[in-house]
Amino acid sequence: MIYKGKTVFTILAGLTLILVAVNILLSLGNESLRVDVSQRQQFIAQSMQLEGLHREIVTALASIAVRNNDEQLKGLLASQGINLGANPGPAGKAK
Repeated sequence: MIYKGKTVFTILAGLTLILVAVNILLSLGNESLRVDVSQRQQFIAQSMQLEGLHREIVTALASIAVRNNDEQLKGLLASQGINLGANPGPAGKAK
């Protein structure tokens, strides 16, 4: 009778050790995912801070391209999805 109880407790102890090992592995996996998500959040935050600067650079490039009629610069802007459209008429001719 005592021998049977000892076997049951040994099996339960072994299962407990296996579950602890699985828990440790899952915790390590979660930690690496947390670090990855944190790095991505930091990148997004930094990108949002630079958005105003990027907008100013594109505006300056577009105005230079239109003012100097620079086809290469217009092509570069068009390749990045920035459409300068038709040249606007003089200001004050609104209907």
